[in-house]
Amino acid sequence: MKTAITELFGIQHPIIQGGMHYVGFAEMAAAVSNAGGLGIITGLTQKTPELLAKEIARCRDMTDKPIGVNLTFLPTFSSPPYPEYIAAIKEGGVKVVETAGRSPEQYMPALKAAGIKVIHKCTSVRHSLKAEKIGCDAVSVDGFECGGHPGEDDIPNMILLPRAADELKIPFVASGGMADARSLVAALAMGAAGMNMGTRFIATKEAPVHPNVKQALVKATELDTVLVMRALRNTERVLKNKGVDQLLEIEREKGATLKIDDIHDQVAGVYPRVMVDGDMEAGAWSCGMVVGLINDVPTVKQLIDRIMADAEAIIQQRLTGFLYGSFGTKPARAVA
Repeated sequence: MKTAITELFGIQHPIIQGGMHYVGFAEMAAAVSNAGGLGIITGLTQKTPELLAKEIARCRDMTDKPIGVNLTFLPTFSSPPYPEYIAAIKEGGVKVVETAGRSPEQYMPALKAAGIKVIHKCTSVRHSLKAEKIGCDAVSVDGFECGGHPGEDDIPNMILLPRAADELKIPFVASGGMADARSLVAALAMGAAGMNMGTRFIATKEAPVHPNVKQALVKATELDTVLVMRALRNTERVLKNKGVDQLLEIEREKGATLKIDDIHDQVAGVYPRVMVDGDMEAGAWSCGMVVGLINDVPTVKQLIDRIMADAEAIIQQRLTGFLYGSFGTKPARAVA
């Protein structure tokens, strides 16, 4: 399957593994890239630019396919040295950066000078157009369904993706609610040139996270995520647990007076406790509504191969069938 995204990034399949804190290590990125997608190392999981350089080198030892690095520009408790991270990316020969959070505009000259293609994660059409204007090569359009930060507009992908297609000149991928062949075909139908998967890739054999995390994703339904930090206009979709229940109680008590310090214990330092130690009650960690479509823990290659084979069946059998009177014979049920 060739799309503007496969051509832009030099990959076989239009599937990108989004940057995920304490998930996007070399093992994860290499597995996705070796399976024909675009694997992404999460830059800020590496606490220093020097550690990121080592992680990129480690990933290079595992794959000779294109890889990317995620850089998230968000308010944090300490300000990361972004120019040094960009230098590490450049020196590692990485040619794709996924940016997220605040606008990457001030860093675009450095990224472009290094010959790096930039795909920026956006939760609205207006932000996508801004990304296009400042020179981003592509956009990852995040619908309200997504894990992590869905923005403040609450627009789901059934509306957001066609709107993006109406407005953008650069290619974009669908993010949020993406899990299987049905997701991919639907995204293509709505104008996207591929899809970005986050939560789904955590439930794979190669994902370098505690087994408790993978089993929690298989067990959860689409009703098991919740939005937190709305009062701070830093909304995040997370998986429900005891730590999140405590966070929500604090939010109810504080109301409009809520400050980030009030929920520090429920949001800061949670990821290593969850992803490394397997403490599923620790606090807020990003998880999309797509968790309701996760039923197994395959290898990354099995997952991507299944998505592409099922996508072809949906397009050639079901959809073509509607055109020619066979009422869209339903292919074997796609397992997320």
